[in-house]
Parts: sequence; C-alpha cells; structure tokens
Amino acid sequence: MRILFVCTENANRSQMAEAFARMYGKGSVEAASAGSRPGAGVNPKAVAAMAELGYDLSAHRPKGLEEIGSEPWDCVVTMGCGDACPGVPAKRRIEWELPDPKALPPEEYRKVRDEIGRRVRQLLANLQRLP
Repeated sequence: MRILFVCTENANRSQMAEAFARMYGKGSVEAASAGSRPGAGVNPKAVAAMAELGYDLSAHRPKGLEEIGSEPWDCVVTMGCGDACPGVPAKRRIEWELPDPKALPPEEYRKVRDEIGRRVRQLLANLQRLP
C-alpha cells in the first residue's frame, strides 16, 4: 500500500502524517509526504511533537511534488494544498480539513498532531479492509 500525504509546505501536517503511517503501518505501508510549495525545513515544533511519541523527524526534509515521481499512489491525502494537489495520480483521494499548526502554541500543536495520528490510524484500518 502506497500512501502520499500532501500539504502546502511539507513542514508540519504531512510530515507528521507520514511518520504516523510508518509507525502504525509497521512496514506494511510505503508512506511519503510532499508539499505544493515546500518550506526550507521541517518545523522544529513538528520534530519536538513527534519526538514526544518516540519518532525522530529530524532527518526528514520538505519535498516538492515533483520529487515524488509519476507512479500512481494507492491513496493521496491532501491537507489544504489547494489546486496543486489534484495533479498527483492516485487510486483514491481524501481531503483532510486540518488547521495548519505552525503558529499554534505547543498544547494546541499537540492537539493537531493527535488528530492526525487518529486519522492515520483510521485510514490504515479502512484501506486494509478494501480490496
């Protein structure tokens, strides 16, 4: 199962979603993330928030959509990246309405992180049930 998570900067939401998919997929999922306008680096808040859960995001870097290749994905999850995301080939598309947490204080940032984790866990369960 190949899943791509896309947001605007690939510095917060999509990076955390990729991390959760790797954590919860336990090797059965190929997870990646990209941005429609990638930032300069992964937000230190994202690195700290995922470190609290035992995942090291420090080696990750934002990637643009042009870096992910043209092979279709089983599922593409978009998170507010606008018109740039529909060009990614996918068997299934899902849009998650999630606030961009980059300017949020730590406690609110964690709430967004936890919601992403919940949605990724649910997504993996749903995708595994589909033919």
